[in-house]
Amino acid sequence: MDLHLDQRELATCVQCGLCLPHCPTFRVSGDESRSPRGRIALMRAVQSGGAPLTDEVVRSFETCVMCRGCEAACPSQVPFGHLMERTRETLVGEHGTAPALLHVALSQLGHPRRLRAGARALALAQRLRLLPARLSLPALPLREEPHRSSGQDVFLFTGCVMDVWQRDVHRAGQRLLEVAGFGVHPTGDAAPCCGALHAHTGFGNDARRLAQRAIDALGGDQPILVDSAGCGAAMKEYGRLLDTEEARAFSARVFDYQEWLAPRLDALPPVTALEMRVAVQDPCHLRHVQRVHLATRDFLRPFVRELVELDDDGLCCGAGGAYSLLEPEMAAAVRERKLAAIARAAPDVVASANPGCSLHLAAAGVRVLHPVTIAWAALSGRAPANAPADEGVR
Repeated sequence: MDLHLDQRELATCVQCGLCLPHCPTFRVSGDESRSPRGRIALMRAVQSGGAPLTDEVVRSFETCVMCRGCEAACPSQVPFGHLMERTRETLVGEHGTAPALLHVALSQLGHPRRLRAGARALALAQRLRLLPARLSLPALPLREEPHRSSGQDVFLFTGCVMDVWQRDVHRAGQRLLEVAGFGVHPTGDAAPCCGALHAHTGFGNDARRLAQRAIDALGGDQPILVDSAGCGAAMKEYGRLLDTEEARAFSARVFDYQEWLAPRLDALPPVTALEMRVAVQDPCHLRHVQRVHLATRDFLRPFVRELVELDDDGLCCGAGGAYSLLEPEMAAAVRERKLAAIARAAPDVVASANPGCSLHLAAAGVRVLHPVTIAWAALSGRAPANAPADEGVR
């Protein structure tokens, strides 16, 4: 069977095994077929060796969390994430391996009005105490303050789910930029979704359509700042996804929020740091794909009393975009290792720059805040939004 993979990319893997300690699903299962080199061996066997596409082979591909930690550890620079995305796209397109309900759900992400209507329904359900506590959703407003533009120095990409569930992060980020002297234009409905979840789950055509929509909507040469690590990683790879010069030029304008603002913090007024011990949780797509995770430390340092590192070498938390919904048992098992690392660090709060990670960890009882939220709390002299009422700046 042809998985439509580049044989040269498959050949870059020499089966050395250096990826194994960095693969969360292998660490949890101990199963070689749940490791990067095992999955690549299966890709080769199916594409070139005539091996049948059994249910077990499909499960091997489905259970990859797409953290891409293996790429950062690989001396041969195997493009594992792209191989996996292409494999999943072939399986979905030619064998219908993805649930139809998943496609229906993801198709809504490009329709902001539908998302907002759904968010209002969830907000009402929260107030009526109809939602199970294990979902650990943030407090959703019944009415959202609309985005407003304060200038054209930078675009602030607002995206889809994060815009309806965590718009307070966008708002804090915009205010912080404005205090630093930059005019901010939130992208809003013009570019409602980056397509990351679609690419990860095998809906490649949808991902490419949404990517082109974002490119068309956000013309000019302004920097495009992204406060969601997964969205930023996807947008920085539009050049590869679409393979056009236009897409490559667009991707060159994309920056993680902390990456862009950290070198410009001297434009902010003096600030009194929050009396807070903060552990930094690196989202995989910030650490392993964008590889700008150190900027989060530089960004946070002026705003908190103490920053501490987790001792798990950036191992995935198990969120993986939609992964925690599609593979809840594996996602929970992977998360246990992250929870143990957090417990050893004993922070007051965990800082995470990705909504999926935040929600996945919060569902396990961890207090998680976006770095931007922490920074704005320090600058404005207010306690972070989900802090206890008696906690504030001291």
